[in-house]
Amino acid sequence: MSNFTKEKIDYYANALLIGLTDEERDMIQREFDDIETSMELINKIDGIKEVEPQSYPFEMEALELRSDEDEGEEIPIDILLRNAGSVDGREVEVPKVVG
Repeated sequence: MSNFTKEKIDYYANALLIGLTDEERDMIQREFDDIETSMELINKIDGIKEVEPQSYPFEMEALELRSDEDEGEEIPIDILLRNAGSVDGREVEVPKVVG
């Protein structure tokens, strides 16, 4: 028997201010039943309790970052600011986006 009864689903839906139709509640009930069935199958796997949980499913490669060395001649700021639409001194002006 499912731990997620129709009464529990109705309780949580009301607490979250979600109005559910009978069809929606039945669909959610079936989905929770499927989840519980899947969890029961997983729990039946031999040695599952001894397996260390993974936080990331892929092997991490150690990436080598480039050194912070000068890679050539520096571009003057006035040349860089030519591409900006609006400039105030050495700063680029951008439109205000927050009230």
